[in-house]
Amino acid sequence: MADHSLQRRLGQLTANAQRGLLAGAHIGLEKESLRVSPDGKLAQPPHPAALGSPLTHPLITTDYSEALAEFITPPLADAGEVLAALRDVQSFVYGQLENDELLWATSMPCLVAGEDSIPIAQYGPSNIGQMKTVYRRGLGHRYGRLMQVIAGVHFNYSLPEAFWPVYQQLEGDSHPLQDFISDRYFGLIRNLQRFGWLVPYLFGASPAVCKSFLSGQPTQLEEFDQYTAYQPYATSLRMGDIGYQNNQEAETGIKACYDDLDCYVDTLTCAISTPCADYERIGVFVNGRWEQLSANILQIENEYYSTIRPKQVAGATETPTHALKRRGVKYVELRSLDVNAFDPLGISMPQMRFLEAFLVYCLLLDSPPIDAQERREIDVNELAAAHRGRDPQLYLQRRGSKVKLSQWAGEILDGMTGVCDLLDVTHASEVYHSSLAVQLGKVRDPERTPSARMLAEMRANGEGFFHFGMRMSQQHRDHFHSLSLSPERHAEFTRMTEQSRQQQQAIEAADNKPFGEFLREYFAQTL
Repeated sequence: MADHSLQRRLGQLTANAQRGLLAGAHIGLEKESLRVSPDGKLAQPPHPAALGSPLTHPLITTDYSEALAEFITPPLADAGEVLAALRDVQSFVYGQLENDELLWATSMPCLVAGEDSIPIAQYGPSNIGQMKTVYRRGLGHRYGRLMQVIAGVHFNYSLPEAFWPVYQQLEGDSHPLQDFISDRYFGLIRNLQRFGWLVPYLFGASPAVCKSFLSGQPTQLEEFDQYTAYQPYATSLRMGDIGYQNNQEAETGIKACYDDLDCYVDTLTCAISTPCADYERIGVFVNGRWEQLSANILQIENEYYSTIRPKQVAGATETPTHALKRRGVKYVELRSLDVNAFDPLGISMPQMRFLEAFLVYCLLLDSPPIDAQERREIDVNELAAAHRGRDPQLYLQRRGSKVKLSQWAGEILDGMTGVCDLLDVTHASEVYHSSLAVQLGKVRDPERTPSARMLAEMRANGEGFFHFGMRMSQQHRDHFHSLSLSPERHAEFTRMTEQSRQQQQAIEAADNKPFGEFLREYFAQTL
């Protein structure tokens, strides 16, 4: 794993003059949660008006469905403040929910009465609002609505701005600084993909699913009880082959390239502009209604399934690839985290400390391009860890050889020791080492993983997945009801709610062209 390069870089960064370089890294969270009725069914009422406009609210929006709320924190330099922000936004939301609704505590959905019971998110009559809804309508046609109501947590991370020029000098690189930054973020992404199976192993919390989610379709899952399907060694069915995937990849050969930013942009641009026969049969504008944004392999970049994405803040009508091409990579978005059912926030501080160290490790380790064989190995390993990660006899593929998951995981965690040293020195703490120790315990004893804990509790309580999910959701509701926002914080959320409504109205008032023309101009943007 090119440990000599890692040790060299750690030594340089740990030198007295460089110790503070990693202070000030920014973390942001996005957590999805289904709204459910008191009896555990998917909520049918629209996104509560008291939460503001999901089109323009900076912290509270919806994902695929009206019932799938998404809570966003701003990027902050203090992990404790990030968790506090996530706590406050969920506390505010619980204060506004009507009809005794709950926020579902797990990634896999609650009781779902088929595709038609899943209301697609609505964003108003503006062109940008229509675009968001049509995109979701297209996802439903392409992959089914059920796949779209699986919830997750996204972990956004960026290194401090002051880190990059010093790191570039230490690496002896003479390219423009932003090119260097983008190149090293892509190196981080490639390594995260190589080792990404570790995330569902350590944090996967979806080893079982309510049979209502399967809609009677045949699967490889086993029966846990009359109402629950599972796999005995599964960690994250969300990340497995019953989760959301781009099923046209094998037929079209479209696969995002992560060699560098240009290659990444080019492959996604190709997918967005290449017609797909299956999607052409769906139609685009049918009987007076837009059914999808296009009949191409991808409607937009966000449709491409990936465990981690390079990101740049995009303008209101700027495509993500244009933003990346023009201004380079600003941060990365890790997307493979299940909702932590054992924490009311959906993610815990030890998780966040470990993930930061893991991403820094992926950055500092050498990261050669991924060839076709390694790409196949990455895909195989991801599915194997999702479906069989806790199997003590599970072997993963590594550069043409087989290696036990537990052995490889131990090697990675051992390799992270120096990174945790550096981060603990930077923050004058021991929290990174303590988090690493917690994860090492899960590698040594798979019964400590969230997926194993979930199945153990279900067995101990004689409950299926649905009843486990209801019990945890009710506990989380009680937790948030026990909290109280300060009057100042509550007033701040109330102001954001009203401002979001005004912003949506301003967007709608400014529209001056038909939706079809708006779409043509959007897709006609040139790099």
